[in-house]
Amino acid sequence: MAVSTVHFYESKGLIQSTRTQGNQRRFHSVVLRYIAIIKVAQSTGIPLHEIQEALGRFPANSSLTSEQWKEMSTQWRSSLDKRIRQLTRLRNELDNCISCGCLSLSDCPLRNPDDVLGKRGPGARILERP
Repeated sequence: MAVSTVHFYESKGLIQSTRTQGNQRRFHSVVLRYIAIIKVAQSTGIPLHEIQEALGRFPANSSLTSEQWKEMSTQWRSSLDKRIRQLTRLRNELDNCISCGCLSLSDCPLRNPDDVLGKRGPGARILERP
């Protein structure tokens, strides 16, 4: 992992370090676990602010218990389930959207369900909005 990434996580309050007399950063060994949690969460698409919120409920540089980890994963589960449903729907309906080429089909389940925009007249209403 790049040093800049570690510094970024620290600047966001996700991890903490102490400084030596020579101003070198020192990290508690549990920080490695925090970094692993952050990387896993990010790889699933969980935004950093949600990761920070979840980790912020526990004392800094503390070892997380299995109960605490379960609490975090349960919190993220509903968000991930929602994202999976949205991505599955997008995957299943994307072919029709791409094949239209105009983003203003009269029957677009992604961008214009029930042709609500068609009632406003012809044209690329989605692209023309303020």
